[in-house]
Amino acid sequence: MIISIPAETPPEENRVALIPPVAEALLKAGHEVVVEAGAGEAAHWSDDQYEAVGCEVLGDRDSVFERGDIVFHVRGPGTVESEMYPYRDGQVAVGLFAPYEIAEETLAELAARNLSVFSLELMPRISRAQSMDALSSQASIAGYKAVLMAAAESPKMFPMEMTAAGTIQPAEVFVIGAGVAGLKAIATAERLGASTRGYDIRLEVKREVESLGAEFVELDLETEGSGDEEGYAQEMDEEFYAEQRRQMQQVVPESDVLITTAAIPGAPAPELVSTAMLEQMDSGSVVVDLSAPTGGNCEPTEAGETIHHDGVTIFGPTNLPSRVSHTASQQYANNLRNFLENLLTDGELDIDLTDEIVDSTLLVHDGTVRNPHIEDDSDDDDHSDTNTDDSGTDDL
Repeated sequence: MIISIPAETPPEENRVALIPPVAEALLKAGHEVVVEAGAGEAAHWSDDQYEAVGCEVLGDRDSVFERGDIVFHVRGPGTVESEMYPYRDGQVAVGLFAPYEIAEETLAELAARNLSVFSLELMPRISRAQSMDALSSQASIAGYKAVLMAAAESPKMFPMEMTAAGTIQPAEVFVIGAGVAGLKAIATAERLGASTRGYDIRLEVKREVESLGAEFVELDLETEGSGDEEGYAQEMDEEFYAEQRRQMQQVVPESDVLITTAAIPGAPAPELVSTAMLEQMDSGSVVVDLSAPTGGNCEPTEAGETIHHDGVTIFGPTNLPSRVSHTASQQYANNLRNFLENLLTDGELDIDLTDEIVDSTLLVHDGTVRNPHIEDDSDDDDHSDTNTDDSGTDDL
């Protein structure tokens, strides 16, 4: 296989789909790797490093696409407004294609070019797919970075310390959502010495939260039907969210730092934290809303913006993994390598639709948009979404 690695074009995207050490492993397996000049610079991988392991570096973007049998992306054209990448008809493309937000016109164009497009957001939650789960690898980094952002902004130190000048009390950190990003946020806050609490409507994650040293917050709610068979969140009715907000009002104001990670697959993020709750937090408190790309869990959140309200700072980051671009690219490249290996049989591409991983992630194939997760207005069947979006956040 000839694998093409174009540079990422979305604004503020610093990751690269393949890093030199992983490319070297693919080259040793008999593949060729073609990289667009400068593709790895924002992730601190130079063209010289790619060439040193045997990659071919090309300055012309169209040539990079033309050469490849398969194109690896961090973010596909579904994430870039009004841009279609210069694919060659019949190619295979793998990446994060924003399947729940991608424009119908973009999907139609991908199908018209007879591409086989694999959208990693649609990865099934099965044991065999864990090494290919890009959402999880990137969500973990987002959870880590969210706590560091909060610690840097907070006027309080996180750890408890006994000093000659008196005792420093630990910062109170509350994490809403105990999926991948939430658990990493809890672990990071604990490592920094904060007094940490976590909440999730899925009571089965209580043990995971407590194993990290944090306190698990339980609310008196009826949670039946809150998750699907894969562990992803399901959208609840407004009565449920209203009661959840009422009970959470007893917890949020006590926190110095609030990290929110709640996301509903294919739907706006649930609004869990009202402006009134934030107004009860101490001046200097910090909120990092990881669900900002889909509307946010906090009422004042604005995607990509930092809001200051009544002494509280609310961050609405849209791509935290990109701010840890070196590590995030390393993790993502390993996800892609493992995914490619699953696609190959005796070194040849084999799109086996009986394979659950292939079937779940294949967004466009054989001239059609064929993934059942994507709503087709011409189809009367009622399909329901079961996976998270590409924001790298959790489900609640």
